[in-house]
Amino acid sequence: MLEENQENTEDQINQTPAENEVTPIETPEAEKVEEKVAVVDETKEVEEEKAATDKAVEEIEEKVAEEAEKDEEKNTIPMLDYENMELEALAEELEKLIKDFPVQQLKKNTDAIKNAFNAKFGALLTEKKAAFLAEGGNSIDFQYASPVKATYNSLLSDYKKKRDAYYADLDAQLKNNLEKRHVAIAQLKELIENADPKTMYKNFKVIQTSWREIGAVPRNKYNDTWRNYHHHVERFYDLLHMSNDFRDLDFKNNLEEKLQLIEKVEALTELENVNDAFKELQQYHKAWKEDVGPVSQEHREEVWQKFSAASKKIHDKRHDYFREMKSQYEEIIEKKLAIISLIAQYDTSKNNKHSDWQKSINDIEALRKQYFDAGKLPYNRSEAVWQKFKQATKKFNTAKNTFYKQEKSIQQDNLDKKNALIELAESIKDSDDWENATNTMKKIQSDWKKIGHVPRKFSDAIWKRFKAACNHYFDRLHNKQNTLNEEEKAFIEEKKAYLEEVKKIEDATLDEINECIKKWKAYGETPKSVRHLESKFYKRIDALLEGLSLTKDEITMLKYKNLVAGLMAEGNEHKLNSEQLFVRKKIDGIHKEIQQLENNLSFFSNAKDDNPLLVNVRTNINAFKEELVIWKQKLDYIKNIE
Repeated sequence: MLEENQENTEDQINQTPAENEVTPIETPEAEKVEEKVAVVDETKEVEEEKAATDKAVEEIEEKVAEEAEKDEEKNTIPMLDYENMELEALAEELEKLIKDFPVQQLKKNTDAIKNAFNAKFGALLTEKKAAFLAEGGNSIDFQYASPVKATYNSLLSDYKKKRDAYYADLDAQLKNNLEKRHVAIAQLKELIENADPKTMYKNFKVIQTSWREIGAVPRNKYNDTWRNYHHHVERFYDLLHMSNDFRDLDFKNNLEEKLQLIEKVEALTELENVNDAFKELQQYHKAWKEDVGPVSQEHREEVWQKFSAASKKIHDKRHDYFREMKSQYEEIIEKKLAIISLIAQYDTSKNNKHSDWQKSINDIEALRKQYFDAGKLPYNRSEAVWQKFKQATKKFNTAKNTFYKQEKSIQQDNLDKKNALIELAESIKDSDDWENATNTMKKIQSDWKKIGHVPRKFSDAIWKRFKAACNHYFDRLHNKQNTLNEEEKAFIEEKKAYLEEVKKIEDATLDEINECIKKWKAYGETPKSVRHLESKFYKRIDALLEGLSLTKDEITMLKYKNLVAGLMAEGNEHKLNSEQLFVRKKIDGIHKEIQQLENNLSFFSNAKDDNPLLVNVRTNINAFKEELVIWKQKLDYIKNIE
């Protein structure tokens, strides 16, 4: 399919137009030579362009074959900061990886853990050996056994066994799949050679389905196997004369799908990220080869050339991108080396406390981010730079670790101090000497805040003990303060009983209602804990007022007075002030409404008095004026409360 019909092309180029045979004016020999040269040059350009396209497509196809074999190995595991982990943590992370993820995805993370572990254990071994020699030991007698090293070695061995077993199984599976594809090709060849018009199409569909269900094959066999299979598929369709309807329908559907794939590939040129575009292009090539069948002979070469040309644009764009990246590598290297220099020269000599080191850690982390954000480099250009980066960060980490080793002894002292405070707090948490115990507890809490950090593994436990002791005492104190005395309980019960009496009243005169309010107030101020009794009482009073033969305005004012009485009973001055502010705003709003409506009357200067719009405006003005009277009464009432 990739080869162009060279003979037809040359015939078309060398053919002399019929018109030239009857043209009376002959073309000069020199011009004929130039024409021939031009034709040859044009042919050469076409051939070169086709060769470039074929080469580009071949690279894409090789990548598709590679990715088909590697689909299971795609790594979605987050890469942690293994270099700054302790040996125990590294062993734990390796164990989690082996337990939680497929072994074929672990290589990058496992290699990173292995490098970090070997570096840290090598440093530890050097330190232990130096101490052994300093104590008078002989170098040849030095031995050091570490439980974490034994655990790590065992885990690494497990990983290697699982990895080797996986790749052995994968190799066997790939070879088995290759055999299956060879069998499918042989079945297809036999079908073509012994074609039965009645069953050949049905049998072909069975072979086609089995082919698609076969998994990956060795990458070096992928393209050859597919080309062999596809060649026989095209032979089958070319020979399928007895079932033209099936053939033509398949051709039509396949042509539509391939044209859609061409459109998708052409659209990839709009993607800014060339790597994403190239990854999608590989998927489209795989779909072209694996999922979509052949088209009729008249369209085969045309659609393939379109697909190839569109693919070449993405291929060329990617190559241009990497050529441009190569020109940027020196600039990236300079940026990275400048950042490495800053890390190497970073001064930690004045770091005397945890907060100083936290700031330095954040500074170095920011520089690390700048290093990685500076851009990516290929391995052959990045390794030397990466080693310098690791050396610079190692210098910082060594200084940091030295500080925190010293901090451990200080943190141990802090732990002892906090444990002493916990014991004191637990000894007085049940004390009834409220005044002295409260003062002591407050001092304990104050002293606790002044003590520095403790070892992290103890931090949560001691805080929970300390918090439990303090909470236990202050809960007792608050319960005591909130406990109602017997007299207060009796008072509340009386109020509740009277509230029940008022609820039973169905009809009452205004004097009787006022008497109820007077008696309620005579009980005295309601405690905060049962302040809801006030609202229940005044709601019942409002209900009784509704039954009186009073005007609407009179009832409104009586209800308002009850509302204010309830606020006063709560002793909430803020709510009273807010209520007065609300009433003033309401009055201002009504004034504005009346003013607006009176302005609107000017638009009815020529209207008759019985005009519906005019009547409606006047009605609204009167309603607002009546409402204004009530709101002014409310304001006068709440202003004059003492």
